[in-house]
Amino acid sequence: MPQQINRKIFFYFFLFIFLGTFSNKNLNTFNFPKIKSFKIYGLEKIDNEFIKSLELFKLNNIFLIDKFELKKVLETNNLIEEYKVFKKYPSILEIEIVETKFLAKTSKNGKIFFVGSNNRLIEMKNETKDLPFIFGDFNLNNFLNLKKIIDDSNLNYTEINNLYFFPSGRWDIEILSGILIKLPNQNIKESLDLSLDLIDNKKFNNIKIIDVRQKNQVIINE
Repeated sequence: MPQQINRKIFFYFFLFIFLGTFSNKNLNTFNFPKIKSFKIYGLEKIDNEFIKSLELFKLNNIFLIDKFELKKVLETNNLIEEYKVFKKYPSILEIEIVETKFLAKTSKNGKIFFVGSNNRLIEMKNETKDLPFIFGDFNLNNFLNLKKIIDDSNLNYTEINNLYFFPSGRWDIEILSGILIKLPNQNIKESLDLSLDLIDNKKFNNIKIIDVRQKNQVIINE
């Protein structure tokens, strides 16, 4: 407690000395440091609209920047997954960004979108990436949950060609070899691993469909 009191006394004494070095006339014209420029790291492409939205913070007091407004601006950019903001005195605002990873592609309302690891859809504009295509009216959380299960399974995500989502909440997975795996609603990891064991089994060379939707039952179409 005495240490906290001493710190407060020192702070107010310093503030008194600082303000006391200015006359009334100088104090009225004194300018606190203002934001004059931005440095953005981590984004591969920075569009003009994003820059314009940040320009609104120019000439704001760098000590009193509105964090909530800045957060609002940053989170409107669908390419951003995480970010950190640093004040580089006296007048630079540095923004360090972790860009979202593109996990798949899908079609919505006639347009093609990337599915980001930040749980957002990013419209494709003259971009081509070799990623699985998702068919069906899926929820982003549905897909991200499936992606986690796949990553925990023996299936390499890069081996997936297409994903099919059904209204029941169930998924089918088509791998690059053309084999279709019909998955159940539950025990997805176990069903995937079982399917891969069958695919690797030399007894089944011409598998086209593996149906593991029913518990304790596997149907193979060749």
